[in-house]
Amino acid sequence: MGLTIGVDIGGTKIAAGVVDEEGTILETYKVPTPPTADGVTEAICTAVSAVSSNHTIDAVGIGAAGYVDDKRATVLFAPNINWRHEPLKDKVEQRIGLPVVVENDANCAAWGEYRFGAGQGHDDVICITLGTGLGGGIIIGNKLRRGRFGVAAEFGHIRVVPDGLLCGCGSQGCWEQYASGRALVRYAKQRANATPENATILLSLGDGTPEGIEGKHISEAARQGDLVAIDAFRELARWAGAGLADLASLFDPSAFIVGGGVSDEGDLVLDPIRKSFKRWLVGGAWRAHAQVLAAQLGGKAGLVGAADLARQG
Repeated sequence: MGLTIGVDIGGTKIAAGVVDEEGTILETYKVPTPPTADGVTEAICTAVSAVSSNHTIDAVGIGAAGYVDDKRATVLFAPNINWRHEPLKDKVEQRIGLPVVVENDANCAAWGEYRFGAGQGHDDVICITLGTGLGGGIIIGNKLRRGRFGVAAEFGHIRVVPDGLLCGCGSQGCWEQYASGRALVRYAKQRANATPENATILLSLGDGTPEGIEGKHISEAARQGDLVAIDAFRELARWAGAGLADLASLFDPSAFIVGGGVSDEGDLVLDPIRKSFKRWLVGGAWRAHAQVLAAQLGGKAGLVGAADLARQG
């Protein structure tokens, strides 16, 4: 199979890109994300048609945030779009006349990293994305593992604190409430409120109050040595590394790949994650340790992965 198109559905924009067999994006086209489910489907078709006008395309892969069925055809549930058992594959195929594969967006990103990014050379990889929430993907034996019903690797909703913080999924104590971009901002606000004298740089980057702290402020303040910002990253890393240790007990991969916006800070967050992982790894003194690697593809991982999964069929 030659060229395929990957579609990445984001909260503010939908991006479609033509991708070759080496994972290189040849052309992209972006449209704003509409507020309605039907509008999103229409926008996907518009983006695909626009980006394919100068290329011969064999198939299309769509990365959707939500639960996708085992046939990679229907979005069973999407948290941010009103899709409930939405036959997305059929609707888009009827419009564009090309084979379509629908996949969870975190799975797409994991597959992109495995094939063309940090996972190259590894047969067994677990990916997590530390963004607004926490997602993931499982590649074992060079295959993406989706579970019997297609909804495996929802790592962010593993309950790590019984009766803990309320999660958007309706449960309590989910991992993403303690290791995500939202969690990082919460940690920083709490600490800045308790010890403002240790957060002078952090507070100066916002409106001067703990309530005005944003994720970008924490990153910048940490790079400048702000104690509260650094401590917020350490707290997130403590939870992230402990969770990876639990995943090692389940899957025993050779590598963990950490992506998402939080991971863009590099060793500022990855080094403490590695330390926490080592601290909590059961039998760590007597067993091999998986590598904890930074994702390499950044924001294009999902698009590239979706395109390549369409190529796989």
